[in-house]
Amino acid sequence: MAGREFDNYLVRSGATLEGSRFTAYLAVTPRAGGFPMYFAICENRSFRDKGIAETAAAKAMTDMSGLEEDGTPIFPEGYTGFDD
Repeated sequence: MAGREFDNYLVRSGATLEGSRFTAYLAVTPRAGGFPMYFAICENRSFRDKGIAETAAAKAMTDMSGLEEDGTPIFPEGYTGFDD
């Protein structure tokens, strides 16, 4: 699990099992306290291995250009999560 700090939020990456596959996610937690918001990342990808899903989530976190005021991740135009 990787982490990144912003002025008002902390962001962590991770993966969770959904059925027989893993979903990559970002958890955005307000610094002032409160509950984290979870964002599925690279939803167009399917991960059979947790390590690969975690790596994809960590890469997506570094590819983020920032966060909206409400904590929603901002990605570059046309971002897919694939290295193509």
